[in-house]
Order: sequence, then structure tokens, then C-alpha cells
Amino acid sequence: MDFNVLIVEDDPRIAEIHRHFTEKIAGFTVCGIAGTLEDAEKMSELLQPDLILLDLYFPEGLGTEILWKLRARHQVTDVILITAAKELEPLQEAMHGGVFDYILKPVMFPRFQEALQRFQDHRQQLQVDNTINQQDVDRLLHPYKDVNPGEPVYPKGIDPLTLKKIRKVFEQPHLEGFSAEEVGQQIGASRTTARRYLEYLTAAGQLSAELIYGAVGRPERKYFSE
Repeated sequence: MDFNVLIVEDDPRIAEIHRHFTEKIAGFTVCGIAGTLEDAEKMSELLQPDLILLDLYFPEGLGTEILWKLRARHQVTDVILITAAKELEPLQEAMHGGVFDYILKPVMFPRFQEALQRFQDHRQQLQVDNTINQQDVDRLLHPYKDVNPGEPVYPKGIDPLTLKKIRKVFEQPHLEGFSAEEVGQQIGASRTTARRYLEYLTAAGQLSAELIYGAVGRPERKYFSE
């Protein structure tokens, strides 16, 4: 599952950097670049992106105008605000508007990548089940909260809800095993995300992995239930 990203930035050079960063991360596609708030308003409504990378300062006003318009029309689009502003007030307004993340310029790729991958995991978690319990709510709303006593501790980049989806795939009998791409398709995640979880389960001894050689092309790594 790919997520569509709209970049809203009035500096073409910075917009191009953000486009390049976005396209380096598996599972994300840039669907448009808006250089003005007027264009951003039109494109956000027309394209219905999953995520907007939003600058704060524009000659004609503040990027938070777009944020509040999204909220007013109940559009299911998340926003990551990217700004050089280091004052507390814009951060407070952004938090009240429900931004997913807030990144200060100049943007470094590791921080940018972390934000997008966390967004990716968050969206995938929302597709796990139709019902949730309090632990699920806490993980969605407070991803950095310490786990409760007795709960397993997972390494960075491994979310329990996504892990649950991966394990469900392997409850199905499948003698030929699953590739990372096949698992990703079943859970609505990118191949890269699926492979991260599959390798974690393999290292934990819960899955095994083999290289399968086909008639033509490269060998494919397949995963099997233990």
C-alpha cells in the first residue's frame, strides 16, 4: 500500500529536497507540489493525499490555515509541519490542530525518514482489527509511552499491532511459504515494512527463512512457520 504525499513549500529548492527524501522511502509517492496556500487548498481537496508536508510561513499567510481547513471539512489527511520557526506558539497551534509531527528546518533525512515511517506504521495499525482494547488505544495515541509491567518490550521500529497482523498471515497453511511482498500485500504494508517484521520474527525463532530458486531470475527469500 502506497501513501500519497502532497508537499506544500514556497521555496522550490526545499520542495525538491523534500520530494527526493520522500521518494527514497518505500511506500510513499509524491502526488503533487504546491508553492502557494491557494494551490495547496485546491490540491489538497482535489488529490485527497494521505499526508501533507506543510511549511509554516508563506508570503500570503500561515500554513496552519490549510491545517484548519482540513479539519473543518473532516478530511482524512494527516499533516507533518516542517518549519524554521523555533517559537513555542506555532508548535502549540500545530498540536491543537492535530499535526502528526513537527520537524524543524534544516531537515535531516534520518529525522524525516523516522517521521514518515512512524506515520506508515500508525496508518497500518488502524487497519489491524475492527475492535480495539485499551492497550491498542494507548499504543496509537501514546507511541512513546512506556509499556505496562509484564508486557513484552519490542525494539525500535517493531510495533505490536503490526506484528500481530504478520503473525495472523502465518496462521494460514502455506507449504510454499510467503515472500515479504506477499505478506505486505496481505496486511496492506510495503515490502520493506513487511520484511523488517519478518526478519525480526525469524531472528526470534518464530519463523524460518529460505532462499527459493525459481526457473529464471533471482532467488527469492521465503518465510515459513516454525
